[in-house]
Amino acid sequence: MDGQSLLLSRMASGEPEIFSSVQGEGVSAGVASTFVRLATCNLRCSWCDTAYTWDWTRFDRAEQTLERPVEAILADVLGRAPRNVVITGGEPLIQRGHLLPFTAALKDAGMRIEVETNGTISPGSLLPNVDQWNVSPKLRHAGNEGLDRLPEGPLREFAAWPQAYFKFVVQEERDLAEVEALRERFAIPAGRVVLMPEGTTAAALNARSPWIAETCAARGYRFSSRLHILIWGDKRGI
Repeated sequence: MDGQSLLLSRMASGEPEIFSSVQGEGVSAGVASTFVRLATCNLRCSWCDTAYTWDWTRFDRAEQTLERPVEAILADVLGRAPRNVVITGGEPLIQRGHLLPFTAALKDAGMRIEVETNGTISPGSLLPNVDQWNVSPKLRHAGNEGLDRLPEGPLREFAAWPQAYFKFVVQEERDLAEVEALRERFAIPAGRVVLMPEGTTAAALNARSPWIAETCAARGYRFSSRLHILIWGDKRGI
């Protein structure tokens, strides 16, 4: 790990965005976890709630990011109580090469690892280092015009990997046809599909949750809310 570093987002305090909480989304929702939020992204989702990690037209990159040695990040993570580590972003796989030694060291220390990704970049040799992949392909409503939001190769790699779950952010019932088309296109088992309402307030989540949950029950999908929003609201570093 000598000389390796990662670009992280900053907390409001200026410290790197490494924090302990509970996983708020997906199949491991509720699990005590330490989050490591990396900076930069290759997509531009219109409703992104972590735009400070990549949108340098609205945020100052120098103020919002910092590089930190992998050894220092590892020491911080291992000094915390949770044994589940969630590497998120931004898009973590932009820094895939430097994640290899970091995840290997986490595994050697007996940690469980999740990586949250938009599915546009191949995981390569990082694939088996990670216990759970939370893959979130972006639907049309997210925007991303002119960007390759659904690349064939990486999505097929993840679809073939049993430890990869596909989390789709849903706004309206018409989004369900796109979800089903993608599930069929990439042969994703229904049990590895997660539907989650889009929203950064409890009211927005609760308004969409009933019909999304009913769809999951009818199709054999998983349902996820956003526990951190329901508990703390749209706050950074929670």
